[in-house]
Amino acid sequence: MGVRDEEEAEMEPRFGRVITAMITPFAANGSLDLDGAVELARWLVEQGNDGLVLAGTTGESPTLTHDEQIALVEAVVGAVDCHVIAGAGSNDTAAAVELTERCTAAGADAILTVTPYYNRPSQLGLFHHFRAVAETTTLPVMLYDIPIRSGRKIDTATILRLADEVQNVVAVKDAAGDVSETARLVAAVPEGFEVYSGEDALTLSLLAVGAVGVVSVASHWATPETVAMVDAFFSGDVAGATAANQRLIPSWEFESGDLNPNPIPTKAMMKVLGLPGGDCRPPMGPEPDDLQDLARRILVGLGRG
Repeated sequence: MGVRDEEEAEMEPRFGRVITAMITPFAANGSLDLDGAVELARWLVEQGNDGLVLAGTTGESPTLTHDEQIALVEAVVGAVDCHVIAGAGSNDTAAAVELTERCTAAGADAILTVTPYYNRPSQLGLFHHFRAVAETTTLPVMLYDIPIRSGRKIDTATILRLADEVQNVVAVKDAAGDVSETARLVAAVPEGFEVYSGEDALTLSLLAVGAVGVVSVASHWATPETVAMVDAFFSGDVAGATAANQRLIPSWEFESGDLNPNPIPTKAMMKVLGLPGGDCRPPMGPEPDDLQDLARRILVGLGRG
């Protein structure tokens, strides 16, 4: 390995640059489709993903039982050679601890733990919740900050305290939508703590203030384009990254919205691509009649008509 290769290897973030927050495939009767999950996971890795998040928001975690989540982790871990990050969050600390323990035993490489939702704990409550989760596992832990769904922002001071005091809290998936606050966070975190974009439309902006990569939804169908954007940025080709970003705007507009919230559009796209997915479990859905036609137009715009 040459000096440049060694430097690039040292610069590679812990979980890679492009990670897909994978949907959870369901069969026609709504049951968990483990064979489909394995097929989709392998395809996503072939497309160029460095890692996969299972049973996160896009994976419809609120409608999965803990047993289903563990079965999903076990199936995918045994099928792919990439970072497998298991969603193990809950608004009940005891449940999050129990699920984290089970995901650890199931072979996950890391844990994604979301802000407790609905009950809106204080920042001190958040600190104790996340510390309890992290202390129950030896795996690296990625915080998931998504106030639009959880109802509570993890304050920068709370993230910094966790990063300083809890050894295996090593990253955050930032879906808070505040680039200037992310810049403040990146400037203050200890060495080795990594920030990932959790919102596709802001990825390039977050990379510019110090994020190391993205946990993406659009990478279900646009992994090569996402990788091209990220690689261009880190190679110093800002113009190329900007052009790639512009080509991806329709995909980001497609992936979620008030009429078709995530992951309904992604599941429609999987049907168009002939990949496993099925329909979302209620209360998500039903899928609008014209959504697959829109998915086809998105692919045409990416040159895959």
